[in-house]
Amino acid sequence: MKSKKTTAALLSLFVLLSMLSACSGGGSNEAVGDKPKESGINKTGMPIVAEKINLKMVAGKAPTTASNWNEVMLWQEYEKLTNIHVTWEMVPNDNLTEKRNIMLAGGDYPDAFFTAAIPSTDLLKYGSQGVFIKLNDLIDQYAPNLKKLLDQYPEVRKGLTMPDGNIYSFPTIYDPQFTSVLAGGKMWIKKEWLDKLGLKEPETTEDFYNMLKAFKEKDPNGNNQADEIPFESVGLPVIMNYFKGAWGLGTRGAGHANVDMDNAGKLRFIPTDPNYKQMLEYLNKLYSEKLIAEDIFTIQANQFYATGAKGLYGATITTSPYTLMNQTGYIGASALKGPHGDQLYSAVGSPLAGLGAFVITDKNKSPEATVRWMDYLYGDEGSKMFFMGFEGKSYEKTASGELQYTKEITANPNGLTFEQALVKYVVWPGGGYPNMVQQKFFKGAESQPESIQAAEKFKQYMPKEVWPTFSYTAEESTKMSALTADINTYVTEMAAKFVSGKAPFSEWDNYVATLKKMRLDDYMQIYQAAYDRYKN
Repeated sequence: MKSKKTTAALLSLFVLLSMLSACSGGGSNEAVGDKPKESGINKTGMPIVAEKINLKMVAGKAPTTASNWNEVMLWQEYEKLTNIHVTWEMVPNDNLTEKRNIMLAGGDYPDAFFTAAIPSTDLLKYGSQGVFIKLNDLIDQYAPNLKKLLDQYPEVRKGLTMPDGNIYSFPTIYDPQFTSVLAGGKMWIKKEWLDKLGLKEPETTEDFYNMLKAFKEKDPNGNNQADEIPFESVGLPVIMNYFKGAWGLGTRGAGHANVDMDNAGKLRFIPTDPNYKQMLEYLNKLYSEKLIAEDIFTIQANQFYATGAKGLYGATITTSPYTLMNQTGYIGASALKGPHGDQLYSAVGSPLAGLGAFVITDKNKSPEATVRWMDYLYGDEGSKMFFMGFEGKSYEKTASGELQYTKEITANPNGLTFEQALVKYVVWPGGGYPNMVQQKFFKGAESQPESIQAAEKFKQYMPKEVWPTFSYTAEESTKMSALTADINTYVTEMAAKFVSGKAPFSEWDNYVATLKKMRLDDYMQIYQAAYDRYKN
């Protein structure tokens, strides 16, 4: 009797296990996260899905990119290839952070953010909450192109990984061999003005000052009007990034505006260093003598490009006068030697150019397909399409097999700039995109002959080590957000006041003391912890 009961119990257990096995896929060997065959998601090849899916994405809109990505050829053709339809909502970059924060706070956010410029603090915050999904396993299974790059460049993987060990975003990666793109915003000088005035290309900060003075006073454009603008850029921080190296500052690149490593191997807060004060005094001299444009503190990008298109800038910092302003005749400057003999090209970024270029949210019902959709653009064919567009439309092949944009792009018959003509085909102008930027496919400003020539000039003066953005733990992030809001705002405001003359340099000691009161020591302690974690 006992034996029969035992047999019956075992039989019931066997039937139950069989039913559970049938419900769970019958012991499939598929890896965790794989979709069963009937889901229609293909792990390789195209289309990505058998039945069309619809995704909503929010994208940041730069001044130079298309206003409506739903009409751009890239996305129309990519939908045909992948069977994935994306509805794009464009948000101007000036309002992107505010709009994104409102969306996330209110729970009304899209399936993904593209060209989102999401900082590491928000990646960790919303990643730990589950709003941004973690991508570690999805990258391993569905993103072979990105996985290959992370394996090839461990520094990129290290910078992309948050303190909790997770990856929450697809990044912008610059090919480390592509020097020109690592220093996107370069110093440009109008060579025809140099030639007319018999001036040599400046080698020192003093040479640069004398050159600007000649541009202002000697009518180099020959129209008998004082309409020349000796030096202009979009904002003072851009100028400061370039000049820091002439005072031995910015030794770990432009990604960390306020912190670098001093000669003793210790972290240094740049804005309290005596050499930083000397740099501001130099810039104040330029501004007070009207060698820097008076609107440097307020000028917007569109206004900057429009004025630049008139050929009025003697020196400027931008990606390319040619592609953005239709201006030729500019040459790229090298690193200037400063008053103490320092000569460093500090305005250069890390190969991990942007962490939060693309994230997938928990609203997304097809994360595997979305990862495949994104990853294809990191491979050769996808990257070629993303940057070059389509053969016979936006690009053509030369006899030697090189890719080049068509005349419609490079010499537009309607007078459009390079990027204005290009944006009906592709969406990369304006930057911030998730991709790997390589010279063989990227034929934008940084690949122009003058940009390559400029990069060759300053290549030898680049920092030996360039830091990517550091990431912070949740606790550090909370503290750092509060500290940064006060300290960085004050530093930026005072730099503008010192350069403009609204604050005399006799207030310098008080400025340093105020930063101390803002808990600068705590700020640097957290920075040190993040740096130690990055190095180890």
